[in-house]
Amino acid sequence: MSMAISSLWANKLRTFLTLLGIIIGVLTIIAVISIIQGLNNYVYTKMAFFGANDFSVSKFSFFGGSLSDFKEQLKRKDLRLADMQLLRRRCKNCELIGASASTNRTVKFGSNSLKRVSIKGTTYLDHMIGNVEELESGRQILKEDEDHSRLICIIGADVVEELFPYLNPLGKRIKAGRHNFQVVGIGEKKGKLLGMSQDNYVRIPITTFLKIYGSRINITINVHTNSQEQMALAQEEVRTILRSKRHLTFEEPDDFSFQTSDQFIQLYKSITTGIYFAMIAISSLALIVGGIVVMNIMLVSVTERTNEIGVRMAVGARRSDILFQFLIESATLSTIGGLIGILLGFSLAGIVSAVTSMPSSVDPASIAIAIFVSASIGIFFGLYPANKAAKLDPIESLRSSV
Repeated sequence: MSMAISSLWANKLRTFLTLLGIIIGVLTIIAVISIIQGLNNYVYTKMAFFGANDFSVSKFSFFGGSLSDFKEQLKRKDLRLADMQLLRRRCKNCELIGASASTNRTVKFGSNSLKRVSIKGTTYLDHMIGNVEELESGRQILKEDEDHSRLICIIGADVVEELFPYLNPLGKRIKAGRHNFQVVGIGEKKGKLLGMSQDNYVRIPITTFLKIYGSRINITINVHTNSQEQMALAQEEVRTILRSKRHLTFEEPDDFSFQTSDQFIQLYKSITTGIYFAMIAISSLALIVGGIVVMNIMLVSVTERTNEIGVRMAVGARRSDILFQFLIESATLSTIGGLIGILLGFSLAGIVSAVTSMPSSVDPASIAIAIFVSASIGIFFGLYPANKAAKLDPIESLRSSV
C-alpha cells in the first residue's frame, strides 16, 4: 500500500488527472442518490394528505387510468352533503366524517390582491381529519359557523404575507370573488410540496361555500378512524352504504373512489422509480469512463516500470506478487478518487438543496457502497494491466533498461 501511494505521489499531475474521472463519477452518483433519498423522505412525510388511518371518498379516481376511464368517471353521480350526513348516521366504524370542496378565486384586501387562491369549503371537523390543520393564531371553524353559513374564514401564510404585510389579519375582512369574509384564524405555515405552496388558501364553512358557489357542486368526503383494521372496516361500511343509496346491483362497479396516503405514495413511487434508475444508470457511465482512464494510466505505468518489474522478479518476486502490487495501486487510486468524490457529492447535494429548496439526505449505506464500488472499479479495470505486468518475462524486462 505504501509503495502504491509512493508511486502515485511521484506522478502528481497524472495521478490527479486519473483521479478526476473517478471523482466525477462518484460525485455525480452520490449527489443524485442524496437528492433522490432526500426527496423520497420529504415526499413520504409531506405527501400524506391523509393520516395513516384516514381516507377520503370522491367522484374521481386520482390514480392513473386511461382517457376512456376518465370519461366514464364523468358519468358518475356527484357526492353531496346529504351523502356525508347519511354516513355520519350509519357508519359505525367511522370516528369522524367531514367534507370539503374547493375552487380558485382572486382574494383582495384594500389595494393588495392575490390571484388563484384556493377557496376551500370545509366542515367544522375537517381540520382534525388526515393532515391536521394547525393554527398560528385565532380559532377554527365552529359548528355554529357551519350551521348558520357564516361569512368567516381562515387564511394561509401566503395570503397573510401578500395582503397583510404590516397588519394583524384577525378581525379584518377580505374579499374573495364577490364576497367579503371576516378573518377568524391564521393557518400554520407549511411551506412548499414539490414546488407548490401549501399556504395559498382561504378556508370557509362548507355550507357557506355551497351557498355561494352552488349547492350541487361535487364534494369530497373525508373519514377518520382509530386504526388500520378499523379503517378497512369503515371503507367496507362506506362502500355498502353508498352502493345501497345509489341502488347499484351486485354486478355494477363502484361509482366512487377511495383515496389514502399509501395510494398517493405508491403513485409517486410508480412515477419516479423508472426515472431514478435511469438517472443512476446515466450517472454510472461517468464512473465507467473513470475506470477506463484508470486502466489506460495503469498500462502506461506498466510500460514505464518494465525494468522495475524485471528487478523485482530477479530478486524473487512471484507473478502473484507483481499482480497484487498493481491491483493494490489501481484500487488505491480509485478509492482515493471515490473518497474525494463522496465529499464533493454531498457538498454538491447540499448546495442544490440550499439553492432550490430540494431536500437531500445522507445515507451511511450509500457512503459504504460508494467506497466499495470505487475500489471494485479500480480492481476490475486494473486487472488487465496488472496481469500484463505479471506475465512480463524477467530477462526481457531487465534488458529494457539497456
